[in-house]
Amino acid sequence: MMMYYHLVKGFSIKYDDMSIMEDDMAERTDWEESAKGLLRAEMARRGVTYAQMVEKLAAIGIDDNERNLRNKVSRGKFTAGFFLQCLAALGCSQLRLD
Repeated sequence: MMMYYHLVKGFSIKYDDMSIMEDDMAERTDWEESAKGLLRAEMARRGVTYAQMVEKLAAIGIDDNERNLRNKVSRGKFTAGFFLQCLAALGCSQLRLD
């Protein structure tokens, strides 16, 4: 039997008798950590600050501000599309994953 509950202030969600707690959902995955690390490394390699990154993104038509950009990267919770936009704005044509 499948049961559904709403996640509100620490309550759990049940799916097929499996609970997912709010704290479990907030954890970053290894993939998110890797993406965050790769983006930060490319920025550092090129000596680009968050303020400069905002300008570079604006140059390719992406409107964001420094605070939002810093928060996105810090959390590591961004889309693959955003990741690619940042790499394009940095002029990155190759990316090493190891």
